[in-house]
Amino acid sequence: MDPTVRLTDVSRRYGRAVVLDGLSFELRQGIVALLGPNGAGKTTLLKLLSTALSPDDGEITVLGRRADGPLADRIEIRRRLGFLPQEVEFPSSMTAFSFLDYIAVLKEWDDRRARHDEVRRVLQVVGLDDRPTIKVRKLSGGQRRRLAFAQALLGRPELLVLDEPTTGLDPEQRATFRATLSGLGRAATVVLATHQTEDVAAVCDRVLVLAAGRIVFDGDVAAFVGTAQGRVSLHERTAPGAVASWRDPGGRVRSVGGTPAAGAEAAAPTVEDAYLLLVGPGALRGGA
Repeated sequence: MDPTVRLTDVSRRYGRAVVLDGLSFELRQGIVALLGPNGAGKTTLLKLLSTALSPDDGEITVLGRRADGPLADRIEIRRRLGFLPQEVEFPSSMTAFSFLDYIAVLKEWDDRRARHDEVRRVLQVVGLDDRPTIKVRKLSGGQRRRLAFAQALLGRPELLVLDEPTTGLDPEQRATFRATLSGLGRAATVVLATHQTEDVAAVCDRVLVLAAGRIVFDGDVAAFVGTAQGRVSLHERTAPGAVASWRDPGGRVRSVGGTPAAGAEAAAPTVEDAYLLLVGPGALRGGA
């Protein structure tokens, strides 16, 4: 089966600044976490995948079509993907239902009955089926974020591109989101850009870490966490050279990286530990 997404030597620049530098990878069905520090190029990459931007160099194929190709190809991709940007502007005068209905019209749902059925379906998926007639301006921040997620789900997309989808969600809402996402990953390709490392551990099949415009890790979650094995310790004092440390509820200092003192206890690493060791202060320059 062909990959959902294929990038070949893709680069993107803003002026003289190279934001993405020769990326090549493939994506298939499942949930892929896209991690990286601010400014690493994550949002630019998501815009390329969703056809909102074109690369300066290289080639992008999405769902068998050229994302950087003719308009007809880009339109076909847009019909088959869902995109949740980090920031969504809502017409405040619209209701939750009318907003989704408007987006569905833009996605060429011409059959009114089928379109309204689909709007009701995605409202139920995100837990807003009890608020279809509420004005968007009266929804809470978390509810607006769920509404933004709902518009990305219209039409059961084959590729779902999500930029920080759980921002503004409380723990219960985030748990519901994870349950929804885990189901979607069985039928579609999901790209999840997030700073919520617990979401990665909970639902993702694969981790891509982007730093300085390049992929610095590509593998499954277990392999990613495994890169931190033996490099996280507990002691009374911070390990010299640690990239991060903090005092745990028991009063001991958890150190990520560095040289543990004599008597330090090894701690089980997490996704966050692996991430800090890979892209934390000094890590990409050969530090601990």
